[in-house]
Amino acid sequence: LSFKNKKQRLNHMNENNIKPKIELDINGYIYNYKLFESLKSLQKTQSIRKTSEKLNLSHSALDRKIKNAENKLGFKLVKNNYGSGSTLTKEGLNLIKIYNQYQIRLKESNKINIAGGHIVSGLLESISNDIPFDISVFSSDDESAFELGKRNLIDILALDDPLIGFQNNLDFTAIGYDYLTLVSNNKSSPIKTIEDLNGKNFVSVKGSAQRLVWDTLKQKNVEFNIKKEVKSQFDAFKIVKNNSDLYTFLNASYFHGNDILKVETNHIISLIQVNDNKKENKEFIDYMLNKGQNKIFEQGFKPIKPWKIN
Repeated sequence: LSFKNKKQRLNHMNENNIKPKIELDINGYIYNYKLFESLKSLQKTQSIRKTSEKLNLSHSALDRKIKNAENKLGFKLVKNNYGSGSTLTKEGLNLIKIYNQYQIRLKESNKINIAGGHIVSGLLESISNDIPFDISVFSSDDESAFELGKRNLIDILALDDPLIGFQNNLDFTAIGYDYLTLVSNNKSSPIKTIEDLNGKNFVSVKGSAQRLVWDTLKQKNVEFNIKKEVKSQFDAFKIVKNNSDLYTFLNASYFHGNDILKVETNHIISLIQVNDNKKENKEFIDYMLNKGQNKIFEQGFKPIKPWKIN
């Protein structure tokens, strides 16, 4: 897999004539931009006939396109108001809203658009006002951010855990270290050794570096149970703090806890350049690897280049 922009292979063409179009994957079905543009036009004209004329489609073809989409989606997109035209349903309007949000993201922007895991994106948001770059950060789990990267909807992918980078042979740049700390309820049984974790129940966080914990426990023949999986470390923290029978391992840069697996869970946070056509992207990554190391240290992470710390 490569994030190289496909435009690079089209150098013989006029790039002004190349425009991206959006398609949405909803429950396994792909809906292309023509459906959404049809609905947007219908929203303005409130007439199937006028919309079909505007789009150079027959009335029956447009009606069939909409009904096919409705059958797959399982809800109505258009409401026929007999005698007063057609309007979009609440669900139809919401679908257009989502489509418009993605359209905004596609537009060329001077901002560096970054999507990544909750931990590294939190770091970047925290320092965004103190760096010489205009960045826009979308916080998610690593896998969801990776999907945005594959569709070239972002400039830089930021990973809490390098696993996706290794699995897909991506050229990632490590900018700092973090480790996982054991978090529990104040009334939970105290944990002094790894063996004390035997039989304990855990909350796992999708896309985090917790794989290092589970692998370590398996190697030590420590039995454990994963009772719940969540997408955010902050959700895991709230759940565990309200239940004395549950434990979790969270990033030490954000949470205080028991450092029993500090060495075993040490891992990097990293950045991957998705869009090679915006020079600011490489400049930003270089900044984070050099002058930005001080800011990474201030946010509780261990810098990759400690000699850069003032």
